Amino acid sequence: MELFVFVVSAAMVLVGAVGVVLRKHPVHAALSLVLTLFGIAVLFIAQEAHFLAAVQVIVYAGAIVVLFLFVIMLLGVDNVEDLHIEPFRVQRPVAAVIGAGLVTIIGLAIIVSRKATVPVVTQSQAVQDAALDPQDGNIRAVARDVFGDHVLAFELTSVLLVIAVVATVMLARKPKPGELPLIEIPGAAK
Repeated sequence: MELFVFVVSAAMVLVGAVGVVLRKHPVHAALSLVLTLFGIAVLFIAQEAHFLAAVQVIVYAGAIVVLFLFVIMLLGVDNVEDLHIEPFRVQRPVAAVIGAGLVTIIGLAIIVSRKATVPVVTQSQAVQDAALDPQDGNIRAVARDVFGDHVLAFELTSVLLVIAVVATVMLARKPKPGELPLIEIPGAAK
Protein backbone atom coordinates (compact mmCIF):
# COMPACT_ATOMS: atom_id res chain seq x y z
CA MET A 1 0.00 0.00 0.00
CA GLU A 2 2.87 2.37 0.81
CA LEU A 3 4.42 1.76 -2.59
CA PHE A 4 1.11 2.51 -4.30
CA VAL A 5 0.68 5.78 -2.38
CA PHE A 6 4.26 6.78 -3.19
CA VAL A 7 3.92 5.98 -6.90
CA VAL A 8 0.62 7.84 -7.24
CA SER A 9 1.79 10.91 -5.33
CA ALA A 10 5.15 10.95 -7.15
CA ALA A 11 3.25 10.79 -10.46
CA MET A 12 1.12 13.73 -9.28
CA VAL A 13 4.25 15.72 -8.47
CA LEU A 14 5.96 14.92 -11.77
CA VAL A 15 2.91 15.53 -13.97
CA GLY A 16 2.19 18.79 -12.15
CA ALA A 17 5.81 19.97 -12.43
CA VAL A 18 5.92 19.18 -16.15
CA GLY A 19 2.60 21.00 -16.53
CA VAL A 20 3.99 24.09 -14.80
CA VAL A 21 6.90 24.20 -17.22
CA LEU A 22 5.13 23.25 -20.46
CA ARG A 23 1.74 24.97 -20.16
CA LYS A 24 1.53 28.20 -22.16
CA HIS A 25 -1.48 29.59 -20.32
CA PRO A 26 -0.41 30.98 -16.90
CA VAL A 27 -3.65 29.95 -15.17
CA HIS A 28 -3.19 26.35 -16.32
CA ALA A 29 0.42 26.45 -15.13
CA ALA A 30 -0.71 27.68 -11.71
CA LEU A 31 -3.28 24.88 -11.50
CA SER A 32 -0.54 22.39 -12.39
CA LEU A 33 1.42 23.85 -9.49
CA VAL A 34 -1.53 23.04 -7.22
CA LEU A 35 -1.35 19.42 -8.37
CA THR A 36 2.36 19.34 -7.56
CA LEU A 37 1.83 20.84 -4.11
CA PHE A 38 -0.93 18.37 -3.27
CA GLY A 39 1.29 15.49 -4.36
CA ILE A 40 4.03 16.75 -2.04
CA ALA A 41 1.49 16.98 0.79
CA VAL A 42 0.58 13.33 0.23
CA LEU A 43 4.27 12.43 0.40
CA PHE A 44 4.54 14.33 3.70
CA ILE A 45 1.58 12.36 5.08
CA ALA A 46 3.19 9.11 3.97
CA GLN A 47 6.26 10.11 6.00
CA GLU A 48 3.99 10.94 8.98
CA ALA A 49 4.86 14.63 8.80
CA HIS A 50 1.27 15.75 9.27
CA PHE A 51 2.12 19.32 10.27
CA LEU A 52 4.20 19.83 7.13
CA ALA A 53 1.38 18.36 5.02
CA ALA A 54 -1.12 20.77 6.58
CA VAL A 55 1.23 23.72 6.04
CA GLN A 56 1.81 22.58 2.44
CA VAL A 57 -1.91 22.56 1.69
CA ILE A 58 -2.93 25.65 3.68
CA VAL A 59 -0.02 27.97 2.96
CA TYR A 60 1.32 26.91 -0.42
CA ALA A 61 -1.57 25.24 -2.26
CA GLY A 62 -4.02 27.62 -0.65
CA ALA A 63 -2.60 31.07 -0.06
CA ILE A 64 0.40 31.25 -2.40
CA VAL A 65 -1.28 29.77 -5.47
CA VAL A 66 -4.38 31.90 -4.87
CA LEU A 67 -2.06 34.91 -4.75
CA PHE A 68 -0.45 33.81 -8.03
CA LEU A 69 -3.88 33.41 -9.65
CA PHE A 70 -4.99 36.78 -8.30
CA VAL A 71 -1.94 38.51 -9.79
CA ILE A 72 -2.38 36.68 -13.11
CA MET A 73 -6.03 37.68 -13.36
CA LEU A 74 -5.42 41.24 -12.13
CA LEU A 75 -2.57 41.95 -14.54
CA GLY A 76 -4.16 40.16 -17.46
CA VAL A 77 -0.99 38.28 -18.32
CA ASP A 78 -2.94 35.32 -19.56
CA ASN A 79 -1.93 36.10 -23.14
CA VAL A 80 0.93 34.35 -24.90
CA GLU A 81 4.17 36.34 -24.87
CA ASP A 82 6.48 36.93 -27.79
CA LEU A 83 9.86 35.90 -26.39
CA HIS A 84 11.78 37.25 -29.38
CA ILE A 85 11.25 40.84 -28.21
CA GLU A 86 13.57 41.91 -25.41
CA PRO A 87 12.77 45.04 -23.36
CA PHE A 88 16.49 45.75 -22.82
CA ARG A 89 19.32 44.81 -25.17
CA VAL A 90 21.69 43.99 -22.32
CA GLN A 91 19.11 41.96 -20.39
CA ARG A 92 20.46 38.50 -21.20
CA PRO A 93 24.17 39.27 -20.61
CA VAL A 94 23.35 40.99 -17.32
CA ALA A 95 21.20 38.01 -16.29
CA ALA A 96 24.05 35.64 -17.15
CA VAL A 97 26.53 37.67 -15.07
CA ILE A 98 24.13 37.85 -12.11
CA GLY A 99 23.42 34.11 -12.39
CA ALA A 100 27.12 33.29 -12.47
CA GLY A 101 27.65 35.54 -9.45
CA LEU A 102 24.88 33.80 -7.51
CA VAL A 103 26.28 30.37 -8.37
CA THR A 104 29.73 31.53 -7.26
CA ILE A 105 28.46 32.95 -3.97
CA ILE A 106 26.42 29.83 -3.20
CA GLY A 107 29.39 27.61 -4.10
CA LEU A 108 31.71 29.61 -1.84
CA ALA A 109 29.16 29.46 0.97
CA ILE A 110 28.98 25.68 0.63
CA ILE A 111 32.77 25.34 0.61
CA VAL A 112 33.17 27.62 3.64
CA SER A 113 30.37 25.88 5.53
CA ARG A 114 31.95 22.47 4.90
CA LYS A 115 35.23 23.65 6.43
CA ALA A 116 33.59 25.33 9.44
CA THR A 117 33.21 23.30 12.58
CA VAL A 118 29.63 23.31 13.71
CA PRO A 119 28.76 21.71 17.02
CA VAL A 120 26.75 18.57 16.36
CA VAL A 121 23.35 18.74 17.98
CA THR A 122 21.62 15.43 18.45
CA GLN A 123 17.89 15.13 18.49
CA SER A 124 17.94 14.35 22.19
CA GLN A 125 19.87 17.55 22.88
CA ALA A 126 17.31 19.56 20.90
CA VAL A 127 14.50 17.92 22.85
CA GLN A 128 16.31 18.66 26.13
CA ASP A 129 16.75 22.30 25.10
CA ALA A 130 13.04 22.53 24.34
CA ALA A 131 12.16 20.96 27.69
CA LEU A 132 14.52 23.20 29.69
CA ASP A 133 13.42 26.42 28.02
CA PRO A 134 9.68 26.28 27.27
CA GLN A 135 9.68 29.91 26.05
CA ASP A 136 11.77 29.46 22.93
CA GLY A 137 13.28 25.98 23.10
CA ASN A 138 11.33 24.73 20.08
CA ILE A 139 12.39 27.75 18.09
CA ARG A 140 16.03 27.04 18.86
CA ALA A 141 15.64 23.38 17.89
CA VAL A 142 14.00 24.28 14.57
CA ALA A 143 16.64 26.96 13.91
CA ARG A 144 19.46 24.47 14.53
CA ASP A 145 17.85 22.01 12.16
CA VAL A 146 17.07 24.52 9.38
CA PHE A 147 20.34 26.46 9.55
CA GLY A 148 22.49 23.41 10.31
CA ASP A 149 21.70 20.32 8.29
CA HIS A 150 19.31 21.89 5.79
CA VAL A 151 20.92 25.26 5.10
CA LEU A 152 21.44 24.51 1.39
CA ALA A 153 17.76 23.69 0.83
CA PHE A 154 16.79 26.80 2.81
CA GLU A 155 19.05 29.04 0.71
CA LEU A 156 17.89 27.50 -2.57
CA THR A 157 14.29 28.16 -1.54
CA SER A 158 15.11 31.79 -0.82
CA VAL A 159 16.77 32.16 -4.24
CA LEU A 160 13.72 30.59 -5.87
CA LEU A 161 11.43 33.10 -4.12
CA VAL A 162 13.60 36.01 -5.28
CA ILE A 163 13.39 34.70 -8.85
CA ALA A 164 9.59 34.49 -8.52
CA VAL A 165 9.42 38.10 -7.34
CA VAL A 166 11.61 39.31 -10.23
CA ALA A 167 9.48 37.35 -12.71
CA THR A 168 6.32 38.89 -11.28
CA VAL A 169 7.77 42.38 -11.62
CA MET A 170 8.76 41.67 -15.24
CA LEU A 171 5.27 40.39 -16.04
CA ALA A 172 3.67 43.45 -14.42
CA ARG A 173 5.93 45.90 -16.27
CA LYS A 174 4.05 48.29 -18.54
CA PRO A 175 5.82 49.30 -21.76
CA LYS A 176 6.86 52.94 -22.10
CA PRO A 177 5.41 55.01 -24.95
CA GLY A 178 7.08 53.99 -28.21
CA GLU A 179 8.41 50.74 -26.72
CA LEU A 180 7.29 47.37 -28.01
CA PRO A 181 5.00 45.58 -25.51
CA LEU A 182 6.13 42.41 -23.77
CA ILE A 183 2.73 40.83 -24.40
CA GLU A 184 1.03 40.92 -27.75
CA ILE A 185 -2.64 41.85 -27.40
CA PRO A 186 -4.90 39.96 -29.83
CA GLY A 187 -6.77 42.24 -32.20
CA ALA A 188 -4.51 45.24 -31.54
CA ALA A 189 -3.30 47.22 -34.53
CA LYS A 190 0.34 46.57 -35.47
